[in-house]
Amino acid sequence: MIKQLTIIGVGLIGGSLARALKRAGAVDEVVGAGRDAQHLQQALSLGVVDRIETDLAVAVQGADIVVVATPVGATETVFRSIAPGLSADTILTDVGSTKASVVAAAQAAFGQLPENFVPAHPIAGTEKSGVEASFAELFEGRRIILTPTENSAPQAITRVRAMWEQTGAKVVETGVEHHDDVLAATSHLPHLLAFSLVDTLAQLDAKQEVFEYAAGGFRDFTRIASSDPEVWHDICLHNSSALLKMLERFEADLDKLRQAITDNDSDYLLQVFRRAKAARDQFCGD
Repeated sequence: MIKQLTIIGVGLIGGSLARALKRAGAVDEVVGAGRDAQHLQQALSLGVVDRIETDLAVAVQGADIVVVATPVGATETVFRSIAPGLSADTILTDVGSTKASVVAAAQAAFGQLPENFVPAHPIAGTEKSGVEASFAELFEGRRIILTPTENSAPQAITRVRAMWEQTGAKVVETGVEHHDDVLAATSHLPHLLAFSLVDTLAQLDAKQEVFEYAAGGFRDFTRIASSDPEVWHDICLHNSSALLKMLERFEADLDKLRQAITDNDSDYLLQVFRRAKAARDQFCGD
């Protein structure tokens, strides 16, 4: 049982975590914290949190667990703000999509990596944002990746793992660098491509017809371009090294496809399409 859970940034992820733990009867009190009092009041009105606070140092006082659910670009500022209010027993974790930058933020803010600090990343979400889009079932059957640091205490890791398991999620552990490499390929690059494609088409003279005639495939591929721009701006900047490696690889393969079309190389096109279909069916079949 978590007596007090403080969530800093009560949006889709933070709000859904609060809802899931309340549904499971795993938390006594949820404190919602952030800089936007109106947004926090909405979370309170919806019953997502039990108490709200705009002073982050005050918000974390007495908390068993503190979850930072802000865009990753704000992480160091948040860590510095909460440092005066954290007790030695408070467990600190986050939900950021980049982990090396979060670990670096903790090092910079606290001077060393706290023993009770356990970075985490729920592989869950929708293209919608805000507390009004949160729902208790978001994490059911989804993976939560923990990336403990070398200083993370075993009991802190166990506590964070148990918290996420209460939401119905499957919890795994991996290294910080490996996490960022994998997520650059499977999440960050696809979002970058979706945003870029929609932006390209939106600048066409015939954009009205382009979007009116868009079929299901276009809508499926570009759905994630409706995601929170601030969140993805921060992710691209804070995982730039891994993302650039994947982008260069993708560009090279895209150049091969362009050349195959130029050369009318039907064999190569079929090979790529068949390999892609087989891989998609094997690993992501639904």
